[in-house]
Amino acid sequence: MPPPLLAALEAGGTKLLCAIGTADDAAAPRFLSRASFPTGDSPALALGAVADWFRAQQAAFGPIAALGIASFGPVDLDPASPGWGRITATPKPGWRDADVAGVLRAALPGIPLGFDTDVNGAALGEQRWGAARGLAEFVYITMGTGIGAGGMAGGRLLHGLVHPEMGHMRLPRLAGDGFAGVCSFHGDCWEGLCSGPAIAARTGRPADELPADHPVWALLADTTALAIGNLVCVLSPRRVILGGSVRKAGGLGEAAFFARVRATLRERLAGYIAHPALADGIGEYMVPPLLGDDAGLAGTLVLAEQALAAARTAVAGLAPVPPLCAPSSLSATP
Repeated sequence: MPPPLLAALEAGGTKLLCAIGTADDAAAPRFLSRASFPTGDSPALALGAVADWFRAQQAAFGPIAALGIASFGPVDLDPASPGWGRITATPKPGWRDADVAGVLRAALPGIPLGFDTDVNGAALGEQRWGAARGLAEFVYITMGTGIGAGGMAGGRLLHGLVHPEMGHMRLPRLAGDGFAGVCSFHGDCWEGLCSGPAIAARTGRPADELPADHPVWALLADTTALAIGNLVCVLSPRRVILGGSVRKAGGLGEAAFFARVRATLRERLAGYIAHPALADGIGEYMVPPLLGDDAGLAGTLVLAEQALAAARTAVAGLAPVPPLCAPSSLSATP
C-alpha cells in the first residue's frame, strides 16, 4: 500500500510555503510538489491561493489524507476554543484573527488537520530527520521577519497556557545600543532588536546588503547570545538549533555569525553550567538546521501524519498513543 498523501502549509510572515508529500521515509521527507505565495496583508487572498493550489494538487496526485499547518503567530491551539486554528494578536498587518485552519478545512473538507506554530513545525522536522534526531530536549529558533522559538521537553513539543513566545523576551541592553526596537508590542524585545525588519530599521538597508564588517552584526550576535543563554538556563536543552534568514544574511555569513554567537554565549554563561557541550563542545551544541530551509515544511508533514494517526485511532476506538506534540495541536475530527 502506498504511503498516505499529506499536505503541508508553512505560514511565515513573508511567504506561505506549500507542499504535497509523504513522511514515511526514515531518511528524509519526500516532497512531490511545492509552491510559494506571498503572505501579504490579505488573508483572504493569500489563503485563497493556497486553497486553490491544494485542490489542484489533489486533482493531480489523488486524495489528500491529512493536512498540517505550521503558522506564524501567536495562534490559538486550544481545540475547545472557538478560536482554534486562528492567528491572534500578531503584529503582521491584516492577519489578526485570521482563521487559517478554518479556511483550509473548508477547502479540503473531511480530512484530519494538525495545527501548530511555525517554529514547532520546524522543530518536528529537525527531530524526525535533522539536527535534533534522537533528542527529547532541544530548542529550535528562527530569526527572520520575526524571531520565534519552539522545541521539545521530555519528547513533547513545548506548549502550555498557549505556546512559548521566546522571541519576545526582554533582554539587557548592550552598552552603546540605543535602538528603540521595532516590535509593535514590546519595542526592544529580542525580535524588536534583531529581526530582519529591525536590521533594516537600524541600518537603512536590508541585511543581505550589509558587509561583513558592519557593526550591526556584532550587536545582533551578542544580543542573540544573551537570549540563547536565557533559554539554556531555563530549559536546559541538549541542543540549540538556529534557523531563519538572518543567520546567513549579508557579507558576514553563517559561519562567522555562529562563531560570534557561540563565543559570546560561552563567555556569558561563565562556566556556571558545567557541561562539555557548553565548553569545547559548543560547536556541536548550537548548530544550524540540518534540513536547512526545509525544516518547517518537513515538520508540517509530520503534523499532518500525526493528525491522521489520531483520527484513525479515534475511528478504531483505541486508546490514543501520545504523539511527539501536545494534544492541543491535533484535530482528529474532520
